[in-house]
Amino acid sequence: MSSRPAAGGGRWVEVDPTRLGRWVEGFADRHGPPTTTAREYGLLLAAPDGATAELYAPPGSPATVDLTGFVAAAGTPRRIGLLLARKGAVAVGVAEGAELVVSKVDTRYVQGRTAAGGWSQQRFARRRDNQAKAALGDAAELAVRLLLPEAAKLAAVVCGGDRRAVDTVLADRRLAPLVPLRAERLLEVPEPRHAVLVASVGAARAVRIRLRDPAPELAG
Repeated sequence: MSSRPAAGGGRWVEVDPTRLGRWVEGFADRHGPPTTTAREYGLLLAAPDGATAELYAPPGSPATVDLTGFVAAAGTPRRIGLLLARKGAVAVGVAEGAELVVSKVDTRYVQGRTAAGGWSQQRFARRRDNQAKAALGDAAELAVRLLLPEAAKLAAVVCGGDRRAVDTVLADRRLAPLVPLRAERLLEVPEPRHAVLVASVGAARAVRIRLRDPAPELAG
């Protein structure tokens, strides 16, 4: 389980769906039995001591109005597409539950920055932009080959890396059937490699929880 500060207060924790039931039990033990309210993102747990936990349904998980259903739905294996893209690299895969069953990684050289100025700098900048466009064109072809045939079977498509690069890939008109499946969250990943793609399966399946501790006056 990972944890990091959340903008606006509280902290984000990510819980493997197979451990979610245990996490909820621990929350209730620490803060008291919570009330459950359905929200657009998933469920809100509000404990008697003022602590709250916003449970965000993982990509492709159906909406539920009760905690038992939420935990069961989150842990149900789903077929998910993965698209990780940065300027010169792309990783595409399909996961069945926690297992990566289809994968392909492609890396294309993109010219680094140059310290030269004037015309030389402009020429290198154009070359770099052209190389980046070619790399993203290759990424679209890869998505067409691996993800498009799976579109009818996918519960969601989870993207990661650079948002602009991902948007450019999915702007290919051939990939239009994948756009409605795209999960709102963008995974934070380094340059796409096979190991990064494998690790992204767990991140894509995790239940994100925004946890807020009780106010000091309530806790006391």
